[in-house]
Formats: sequence, C-alpha cells, structure tokens
Amino acid sequence: MMRLRKGAAIAAAAGALTAMTVTGCSGSLDPDAVVMTVGGEEVTLGVANFYARMTQAQYETYYLGMMSSNGMTMTAEDMWNQEYDGETTEESTKESLLESLQNMYVISQHAEEYDVSLTEDEEKAISDAADQFGKDNTDEAKDKVSGYKKDIEKYLELVTIQTKMDSAMKEGVDEEVSDEEAAQKAMDYVFFSYTTTDDSGATVALSDDEKTALKTTAENLTERVKNGEEMADVAEESSTAVQEATFDAETSTYDADLIAAADALAEVGDVTDVIETDNGLYVAQLTSLLDRDATDTKKQEIVEERKQEQYDSLLEDWKDAADIEVDEKVWDKIDFIDQGVTIITSEDEESTEEGTSAEDSEDTSDSGSSEDEASSGEEAADEGTEE
Repeated sequence: MMRLRKGAAIAAAAGALTAMTVTGCSGSLDPDAVVMTVGGEEVTLGVANFYARMTQAQYETYYLGMMSSNGMTMTAEDMWNQEYDGETTEESTKESLLESLQNMYVISQHAEEYDVSLTEDEEKAISDAADQFGKDNTDEAKDKVSGYKKDIEKYLELVTIQTKMDSAMKEGVDEEVSDEEAAQKAMDYVFFSYTTTDDSGATVALSDDEKTALKTTAENLTERVKNGEEMADVAEESSTAVQEATFDAETSTYDADLIAAADALAEVGDVTDVIETDNGLYVAQLTSLLDRDATDTKKQEIVEERKQEQYDSLLEDWKDAADIEVDEKVWDKIDFIDQGVTIITSEDEESTEEGTSAEDSEDTSDSGSSEDEASSGEEAADEGTEE
C-alpha cells in the first residue's frame, strides 16, 4: 500500500489523494541507472520511474474507473495493450513521458537566463512533500515507484521550474491584434437532419423519399427568409429551431460546408441556398459582419497562440542545441503491464476502514497547512503531467 497525502504535490490532477496500491511482479529497478543525458545532465531511472508511475496511477485509477462507471469492463492490461495507429497505449504514453522529461530538463537548464529559481518556501515545500511521502509509504512500495526523497525532490524541482518558466518564456510577444485579423461574423442557421428518433429512442435514417420531402421544406424556408420573413418563425412551422453561431473562414467547430457558404455571404441579412451535407441540410442567414464579443475573445486567443508559438519555438531551439542521448534498454525497464499502480482516494479509504487512527486524525487537522506549503509544487505537478 502506498500512501499519498493531500497536498503532497505529487499526484497531479487526481484530487484529494491518500493512498495507492502497488501490484504486479516487476522487479526492483536501480534508481541511479541513467535513462538519458540531456545537455550533459544525467536523467536517472529513479526520477523517470517516479514520474512514469505517478502518471500510470492516474491513468489506471481514473480512466478505468470512468470506463467502469459507464458499464464497460476493461483491465489495466487491456488498456495498455490497446492499439491506435499501430502503437499501443503503453508505447505512446511512454513516448510522451520521455519527451516531457527531456523538456523539463532542457527548460531547467535555461532558467538562469530568465532569473528563475526556486524560492526558500518552494524548496521547503518540496522537501516536506518528499519527507511526508517517505513516512506514509513502505520501503517495498517506494522501491517499486522509486519513491525516495532524492527522486521525488528532483521531479518536483523540475516541474516547479517548468511552471515558473512558462510565463517567462512567453513574455514579450506582440499583444496588439486588429479587428480585421480577429474578425468574427455571426449567423443564424437551421439544420434539417437525415435521421430521426423512433418511439423506442433508436436513431433511424430517413428514406430517400423522406429526404426529398425534407429538401423541399428547406428550400421553402430559404425562399421565405430571403423574401423578408423571420427565420425563427418559418423554422417553427417546420418543427425546427434556429441556432446561433459566431465564426470566421477558419472555424472548424461547425460543418465545413456550412461555414464556407455562410462566409461567402456579403451583407447582413443575406441567406444561403440549401446546403446539402452527408448528415442533413443547412440554411444560414448572416446576422453580423463583426460580432464584438466574439471578436474580442478571438483577439485573446490570438495573443495566447502567439505566446505558445514563442514558447514552443524556444523549446525547440534549446532541444536542437542540446545533446540528448537515450538508453533505450534502461528506459524499457519501466513496464506498465507487469507493474500496476492504482490510486485509492480518501473517500475509498474511509469506506473500507472501521475507525480512524490517531495518525489519520492528525493528517486531517494538518492537511490545510500542508496543502498551503506545497501549493506551488502541486501547480507544477499539474503542468509536468500534462506536458
């Protein structure tokens, strides 16, 4: 049984955690073995394994739990062996983890250039989190996940630096965006679906005759709206509803043919002809050539895109300049199928224990201060896991 305290800052995106179950028969790993070198800095198997096991635990606990709640049966082995585009989930996840590790090390190596470092409070929070993890877990459990102080501290240092570098690396981009660049139009549209629902709730495809009749209805709506009637009034007669949307030529949220036809309209009030798609028929009316709220939101998105592009470009340049060498034999020692790691939430633990020990009572009373101390590390852990 491996225990994680709330606020320990090492199980990102998992909520209020208190424990983990380690299963499987995978042998001990040498935490000092070198998985790879990044810019001359050695990445140990201990750090890599700890990061991998924390991520694995989140996948196995929450993904499989979600599947179970939806009435689907799947084991961890089934999940890791699933293939997408010729690659198993285990292979793609480990590939992503390895890249994330490389990113974290490269970014930390450039932190001084941005005057980014850990504060005393952050160093204390990291040390406290690592100490508490050690107290809460058995040697056997820690051995399986490389959950020892030096490995945990290094991982938390990396993700904390990465979080602090995020804003620094994005500074200085041009935040001026013109209306022309961000312009968002607005439209009302009606959709006539080629499917319907029968009395049992099943989806039924329309016959060819029904599709022909539906097209006649759509053409009638088009002509009446072009002649000045309100789209909502005409749509109501056809038992359909008008929907609103904002868009530009690059919008991919809606059907591509709908966007292309609506974007071609020149004046507010213009109406498209009937737009035929594989799923049904659309008719759209342009209601604004520049929707103010949507355009302002788009401006913010463009600025964020510029920041992310600058971040990605810097990281790519740094990685290109760094000498990165991976020892695949060492990295292959981390196996998700043979070694399972499952999170147990505080709610689960409470439901399986008849009473609360003095230590558990102390955990509850101390959780607030512990969480405050480790808050910066927890934010960093979120960033590191999502990378």
